[in-house]
Amino acid sequence: MADTPTIPSHMKAWIYFEYGKPQDVLKFDSNVPIPEIKEDQVLIKVVAAALNPVDYKRARGILKNHGDPLPTVPGYDVAGVVVKVGGQVKKFKIGDEVYGDINENPIDNVKAIGTLAEYTAAEEKVLAHKPSNLSFVEAASLPLVIITAYQGLERLGFSAGKSILVLGGAGGVGTLVIQLAKHIFGASKIAATASTTKLELLRELGTDIPIDYTKENFEELQEKFDLVYDAVGQSDRALKAVSEGGKVVTVVPPETPPAILSIRTSLGAVLEKLQPYLESGKVKPVLDPKSPFPFSQTVEAFSYLETNRAIGKVVIYPIP
Repeated sequence: MADTPTIPSHMKAWIYFEYGKPQDVLKFDSNVPIPEIKEDQVLIKVVAAALNPVDYKRARGILKNHGDPLPTVPGYDVAGVVVKVGGQVKKFKIGDEVYGDINENPIDNVKAIGTLAEYTAAEEKVLAHKPSNLSFVEAASLPLVIITAYQGLERLGFSAGKSILVLGGAGGVGTLVIQLAKHIFGASKIAATASTTKLELLRELGTDIPIDYTKENFEELQEKFDLVYDAVGQSDRALKAVSEGGKVVTVVPPETPPAILSIRTSLGAVLEKLQPYLESGKVKPVLDPKSPFPFSQTVEAFSYLETNRAIGKVVIYPIP
């Protein structure tokens, strides 16, 4: 048993007390109380955290009708070290390196203390052991997007021999959809959209047909696809690119029926299922070249993410 680390009563965190643009409302606070853990939770010393579009949308008030608590420390994705375990926890012990998306449901009962803090609490079931070959920065980049990517493909019954078009192929979710479709689901053909400078990345990830959305409209292609995976919020256009009997899944509401909205459920079990593919290097984290941003530049990282120009993921590291 590892020695019990000394845990302070307060910590440094980024926090907002009102809704608005992160640049306006996010404040650095060095005196935030450390969250208490419940019986089914662990306390994590955060090493790295990743930003997702939901973080800035939430800061602007998208979840306020879902009981979203204020004040809020933002952040869903975490990689860190377990420093305390609840009485019912079986899978983890003090000293374990873990990662996960700490909010099982991304909309309801979202935690007031997220991952942009020195410590965060999370249920055992949303966490997994960090793959040994990944750095904390790489691990932090994965949970929300890889679970979103996997569950969207699984829910729509994507399977070997089917073709797929990924809208937003160079983004956080899209980069994982391409890799999972290829290496786990056995796609027969993968097309994906991105801007001109990102087409090479699409090829490296396994895309057969990279589409420059600044020069061509994907819905005008002769070829149609068994599944269109919309990671950018274009389900109305996506419906024009699907083959007869095919399906459209989107992860950005509101969806245009018959496109199906897939809302992820954060589960450590999904990360565990994908672990062999991560440890073999078949599926790789994709980090924006500007990553990681230091903790002191969290506001700048939010501004950059909101440009929609980021490749893969924006990660914050080190966290003091």
